[in-house]
Amino acid sequence: MTRAEMRRAARTANRRSSRRTTARHGPGGRPAASSRRGTSGKKRLIDYPRAGRRGPRRWLPSWKQVLTVLLLLFGGTAGAVGFAYATVSVPSVNPNTQLQNNVFYWSDGSQMASVGQVNRQNVSLSQVPSDVRWDFLAAENASFYTDPGVDPQGILRALYHMAEGGQVQSGSTITQQFVKNTYLSQDQTLSRKFKEIMISLKIGAKLSKQQILQGYLNSNYYGRGAYGIEAAAQAYYHLPVERLNVSQGAFLAATVNEPSVMMNADDPQARPQATARWKYVLNRMAAIGKLSPSQEQRYLQAGFPVPKPMTHSGSLSGQVGYLVQVAQQYVEQHSSLTDQQLNQGGYQIHTTFDRHQVAELSASVARMRGQHLDPRHRPADRNVQVGAASVDPATGAIVALYGGDGWNKGHYTDNANSSGVPVGSTFKPFDLAAALDHGAVLSPGQPPSPITPESRFDGDNGIKIKNQQGQYLPDGSDPTGLLHQQNDVSTKWGYITLRKAMEQSVNTPYVQLGEYVGYDTVENEALAAGLLRSSLQYDTAGFYIGTSTPSAIRMADAYGTFAADGVHHEPYSVTKVLDGGRQLPGFTPPAGTRAMPASTADTVTSVLRDVIEHGTGTNALALGRPAAGKTGTTDDYKSAWFIGYTPQLSTAVTMFKEGSGNSGLRSMSGVGGYSKVFGADMPTQVWLGYMSAALQGQPVKSFPPGTATRPGSRRERRSARHPLGIPDRVALEHPLIHHTGTVPVRHAVQRHPRRVHLSHRSHTLPLADRSRSDRRSLRPRRRKAGERWRAITTRMTWGSGAAPSTTSQDEVRRRRILILTAFMPRSEETMIKPQ
Repeated sequence: MTRAEMRRAARTANRRSSRRTTARHGPGGRPAASSRRGTSGKKRLIDYPRAGRRGPRRWLPSWKQVLTVLLLLFGGTAGAVGFAYATVSVPSVNPNTQLQNNVFYWSDGSQMASVGQVNRQNVSLSQVPSDVRWDFLAAENASFYTDPGVDPQGILRALYHMAEGGQVQSGSTITQQFVKNTYLSQDQTLSRKFKEIMISLKIGAKLSKQQILQGYLNSNYYGRGAYGIEAAAQAYYHLPVERLNVSQGAFLAATVNEPSVMMNADDPQARPQATARWKYVLNRMAAIGKLSPSQEQRYLQAGFPVPKPMTHSGSLSGQVGYLVQVAQQYVEQHSSLTDQQLNQGGYQIHTTFDRHQVAELSASVARMRGQHLDPRHRPADRNVQVGAASVDPATGAIVALYGGDGWNKGHYTDNANSSGVPVGSTFKPFDLAAALDHGAVLSPGQPPSPITPESRFDGDNGIKIKNQQGQYLPDGSDPTGLLHQQNDVSTKWGYITLRKAMEQSVNTPYVQLGEYVGYDTVENEALAAGLLRSSLQYDTAGFYIGTSTPSAIRMADAYGTFAADGVHHEPYSVTKVLDGGRQLPGFTPPAGTRAMPASTADTVTSVLRDVIEHGTGTNALALGRPAAGKTGTTDDYKSAWFIGYTPQLSTAVTMFKEGSGNSGLRSMSGVGGYSKVFGADMPTQVWLGYMSAALQGQPVKSFPPGTATRPGSRRERRSARHPLGIPDRVALEHPLIHHTGTVPVRHAVQRHPRRVHLSHRSHTLPLADRSRSDRRSLRPRRRKAGERWRAITTRMTWGSGAAPSTTSQDEVRRRRILILTAFMPRSEETMIKPQ
């Protein structure tokens, strides 16, 4: 080796030694590698927290660490999805999507109707107009033809819009909705949603877009019991799907998200929401370029395509359609079943309806129509409607309904279960019940005073009404500015008992009574008896005489509370529901609740029995068994009611007249040849015909002892005599005569061929309200006053102590009353005229 070569080798060795020293100690002689290693000099697998860093930098991961975590997450997720995709298989078609029926049964277990079968007619995609297809795509899944079956962006977008309060969006693609409708349940769970996504990915790879869209359109539920777009086109527009236009298709696309709301879009109340959703679909069509702005404006200017009125199959003809509707509504209200689930079928629904009583009620209405109504030759008889309901007071079970002519005849509104018809004077029993329970404020600032059926109020026509503060009620339509309450007739009743006012359906006493009792008190009494708050009128004087509009079902049920001694049972129509042999919960008959004391209910029944025995309801006497009831007529005779009950059955009958196109109630003047239509006429005839047949063969049951009517029969009261020589009928109506033996200062005398009637304005305490000792002390005074009065009038008439033997007793009594009027002040004299 030469000297030069030796020098180069030495320099190379020095450089290698220097690098090893630098590596071992670092610059400046500090240890380097050893600080990032353990004591053994080995590196950590994950350098976190990061060595050689201080402060926050020690905890910040390096970009390599971040990238590694992301790759691991992505790989794990991809692996999990891949595993799920490989293991989740496409299930068989859900059996719940197959055609099924709902079977309804009568109360005796026999089949009433087989309805609710899934209404679906599958069509090919080529039958659906292209624009109508795009209505659905624009509303639900505009990226349908490009996505793989799921759309994460669509899900996020739907959540964002709903969070902002925008239109409801499902977030699911059309493929996902098709999978949910056809293969899965409607459960809202994460596991079901995950399966839906996996199956949608497989279906998207397995079926063509055309097949998926066709299945989607045929499997959707659109409301009105329609499954599939063909059934929906028929249900809403009475058209085959081929004839649908863009605007109609936009509405059908709108029904998919909220079918239970959109199905009533022909109703003006539901139309605003349907219109808003329809506009949204058209706007989406323009946004994705399937409609030009001018086309969109043309459809908007043409207006919302209002669906046709809902129609039903002929199997629900007659009263069966109304019965099924009531039962179905009850099932939905008392279970977790939705309208869509119920319409899928497979349920056995047992009802409370008695097939024989339903038939008898329908037959009674038909007989009344045949006898009184002739719409062909008498225009006033056209558009007359009848509704009726019958309830078991002991349980609340609805045993019979009459809803109208029938769905098969184009009448779809259930007259028995719809509100809107004022009940008139049939509301007065609730006024009386509230007064009996809570009293009435007869003097301002004083506590409520006790009220009985014998309490007296002014029954004259046109009187002014006071409130609890003693102020007269205002009336802007009256020239005086004050309310002058009117009666149906102008008879001058004077001060009469509440019992008498109920018998003769006199309005003014009950309006004044209601004001003295108070609106809230009467309202709560009516609610406790079974009426719904939504059907009660606001606080006006008319509230107390029936401006409220409860349904016939609710009125029959509320009167049943009186029949059941004050115990209320909610009306119900379904006893059990079976699904595949399994009984669903929620259909136990409602338990009774105490609505009012038994004494109150029995007193009201006593007064209502007098209505039938002595008042406006005497046409119901032909029933031939104890019954109580009330007639009702509203202003201008727009409605007429009769509601009556026995211990076994409570039945309400309403009659009214609609304007053309359901434009409101019209006057029934002239209907049936009657210039004035009262509840005592045709409605009572329907009630009587039905109740006679429904109760035939059942034992005659009496009401509790506390419901006794006025003592004695009508014949006994007519022939009974008072110590004054005045017929006992008069004395009973005038407690001052009957209980003290004296005559009121002011009175009116009206002569009838066989009996005399008196009316007066006395506010004397009735005998029934006096103490026992007080009543006992009055007896001698009554006898003595009677004897003295007979002696005086006999001497003044015939000049001796006895009347000629040829003079009839009626003539003797008539002359005695004439003498009485002669001794009265001239200002207090009244006319004597034949009745």
